[in-house]
Amino acid sequence: MMVLLNKMRKIYRNSRITQKLFLAFSILIAVPAIIVSFLFIRIQENQLYKDAMANGSSHVTKINEKLRSKMNIIENASSTALTQKAFIDYIHSNMRSDGLGLVKFRQNQYEQMHNIIQSNEMISQLSFYVDNPNLHEIWPEIYQYDRFSPQDYWETLRDVGGSDYRIFALQDGEHTLSYYRLVRLQGGQQKRPTIMEIRTSHRAFFSDLLEETEGDFFSVVMEGTSPSRYVYNPQHAFAQTAGENLDDILASVHRYLDPLDQDNPIQVKAGDHLYYAVYRYISPLDAYVVDIASHQALMEGPRSWYVLVVTITLCVLLLMMVLVSQMTHRLFRRLDSVLSSMRQVRKGQLDAKIDTGLEADETGDEIDEVAVTYNKMLDEIQGLMTQVVDKQLIAKNAQLHSLHSQINSHFLYNALEAIRMKAEVQQQAAIADAVVSLGALLRYSMKWNGDTVALREELDNIQSYVQFINFMEGSSFALTAEFPQEVLRYAIPKMCMQPIVENIIHHAAPQRKKVRIQITVWVEQNHLLFIEIFDDGIGVDPETLAALQAALKGDSDTPIVASKNGLGLENVHKRLQLHYGKDCGLWIDSVQGSYTCVTIRLPWENVNLGGW
Repeated sequence: MMVLLNKMRKIYRNSRITQKLFLAFSILIAVPAIIVSFLFIRIQENQLYKDAMANGSSHVTKINEKLRSKMNIIENASSTALTQKAFIDYIHSNMRSDGLGLVKFRQNQYEQMHNIIQSNEMISQLSFYVDNPNLHEIWPEIYQYDRFSPQDYWETLRDVGGSDYRIFALQDGEHTLSYYRLVRLQGGQQKRPTIMEIRTSHRAFFSDLLEETEGDFFSVVMEGTSPSRYVYNPQHAFAQTAGENLDDILASVHRYLDPLDQDNPIQVKAGDHLYYAVYRYISPLDAYVVDIASHQALMEGPRSWYVLVVTITLCVLLLMMVLVSQMTHRLFRRLDSVLSSMRQVRKGQLDAKIDTGLEADETGDEIDEVAVTYNKMLDEIQGLMTQVVDKQLIAKNAQLHSLHSQINSHFLYNALEAIRMKAEVQQQAAIADAVVSLGALLRYSMKWNGDTVALREELDNIQSYVQFINFMEGSSFALTAEFPQEVLRYAIPKMCMQPIVENIIHHAAPQRKKVRIQITVWVEQNHLLFIEIFDDGIGVDPETLAALQAALKGDSDTPIVASKNGLGLENVHKRLQLHYGKDCGLWIDSVQGSYTCVTIRLPWENVNLGGW
């Protein structure tokens, strides 16, 4: 992933500005346009879904109402049939005892009942199952109870209030709906009540549902207790498209049917497709009227909008590319002259300036400003090159002056050596030692081969300085040093200890009193080198000490100003911090009338040391 990102970043970096501008325009205009378009389509899809669910809900409600109307017709027909009291009484009597009575029954009561059946086109058959051993099964409307199955079904009817519907009739009910109703218990030898059955074909009862072959919604009537029993039109386009998957779709929908939650559509996924379903529960039938629609079919219209949006977007991008190309070509035509001049300067032609064509009081646009600034930069470069040449000449003169100074210093060293030898001949040891110390001081200060010296050299120089001061001023300064041998070879900034010792000699010694100067060196935590310079002189008064400590705590980036006596403590501290960082520098501690102690902190690692 990182390799791909780096490659894309490199391609973008090397692209021309026109290409980058085109990309920017695309992001700023095309992308928001696409997002807004797709959001609009999404809103349209949601609205389409809501409208479809509302239409589906209205459709199942209408089917529900029609089915209930047909149920009322069946129930009214059953009530009318039960009003034929003479017919009911006769089928419960001894039909075998009187043949003439049987003929009269056929001509009168039976004919009336048959007319009731024939007058209702929806009813295909009306039958009575009677527990009467003297019953004649001459006509299809009258049967012995033993022909009914299951035999104990009358108990079920009794428990549900005396009547019940079966979408699939108990006998030969594949395409038949039946309505069962208890008639009465006649007494005598009758042990089970009579059951009346009204049969109607699915084609007649579910005509509105089975006649639909087109539309977004596919209507199904499902038994509430059995997910595998349902009534639908197999010729409907939805059923034809679903094919073998139809049973899985209907089974998935059936799992979510709930008579207490009929207002919320169902979403199920069968295979790779999403389906929506709205339904109504018909309590007398213990069944659901369900309308099912495929998400793909409902959204077929909005999906065609995507193609239109993509086509329009591509056309807009093509138009933008042409406009951006023309605009950037005109805009950056003058930039090409700037690039051409830069290429010439890269070859060494510093006089290759850009012709802006501007008047003296004209400013131009941003590209003109770049060109004007570029011309000024070329003038400054030429001026700086002239300064560099001048500085090189000055450096050569300085080298010659340095050689001359070295010649003079050699003459001075020879003169001091001659004085020392004469003092030794005349047995003036103090004068000879003073001359040796002065010579060492001069050599150390005038010999500047580098910015750092070994700690041993700095200590030797301080020793020579103290000896010379004792001789010149008659002082009694005693210098001692404590240090581990391994630190003597480490480099420290040259003359970083000298100003501190000078301050001790000028300010710490009371009159006619011996002052001890103690130099202690140690390494702490393997990363800092500490050099402590201690004297038991008169110390520093609190006010001066506070001012010094405040100055040492200040910002090391402030300008360095030389003191009256050269490099003071503050200057040494600032120079050390500028070169080695905030962890390095000086710290001073003193008690007036007792002592003064100055501590130098330097980096211990030799590779990090540098000079002034």
